[in-house]
Amino acid sequence: MGADQSNVLQVKDLHVQVKTKDGVKPLVQEMNFELKRGQVLGLVGESGCGKTVTSMSIFQLLDRKTTTIEGSITLQGRELNGLAEKEMWKIRGKDIAFIMQNPMNAFTPVFTIGHQFIETIRSHTEWNKKQATELAIEAMQHVNLPNPANLLKSYPFQLSGGMLQRVMIAIAACLHPAVIIADEPTTALDVNNQKKVLYHLDKIRSEYGSAILLISHDLGVISEMADEVAVMKNGRIVEKADVFQLFDEPQHEYTKKLLNARSQIHFDESLIHFA
Repeated sequence: MGADQSNVLQVKDLHVQVKTKDGVKPLVQEMNFELKRGQVLGLVGESGCGKTVTSMSIFQLLDRKTTTIEGSITLQGRELNGLAEKEMWKIRGKDIAFIMQNPMNAFTPVFTIGHQFIETIRSHTEWNKKQATELAIEAMQHVNLPNPANLLKSYPFQLSGGMLQRVMIAIAACLHPAVIIADEPTTALDVNNQKKVLYHLDKIRSEYGSAILLISHDLGVISEMADEVAVMKNGRIVEKADVFQLFDEPQHEYTKKLLNARSQIHFDESLIHFA
């Protein structure tokens, strides 16, 4: 009982199926994991293994007409699976936040950054526009964005990918959610911005106690950030272990292949760099 109470997010026996013209296809099967306050769980695996489907299931963003979600998803003891959209709308952004892979997809192009940031804050609080603006500026300062008051007046296309990613992190963190799901948060960024994003995520975890589900195919990012790692293959977790144990003594053959592929890729990159 005590162990369950310490979990801010718990996923039990999650199964996700999608209806196709050829019948029902399983996307995620027998998914089980939990997140404790301040913990970072890395979720790794090749493209198409079910990582993003898992995160969309937690957020209840999958189309109910074509997908079926079975199992339990509890956030701070509250069941999310099957919750009415009106109730989920109150939870998303406040108790659980999402950092998307492509920051351009997270913003509406016809509204300023400020409009979208401030409305997000006001939809979950009783603050007025002035108070919400002050919080937005403060949150952007925390992720080292220059001249946040001016950036709030900008449109998404006027910011670089790295800046948009940091704005998204600022929005995700500003209301101190219990859980942040970061889906490939560094994929589209250069090395410098990757380091900044990882630093800010770690700062959010340590300062606010937010638990982070870090989804990535980049094992370097996982090794730097995660406390525990779950390895996915074909919609299932095939291995879950402490980050040091998983990298030093992988048990599953698929995990070993992933680690060996990473070593080979790094070798090739070094040849290219020094050529």
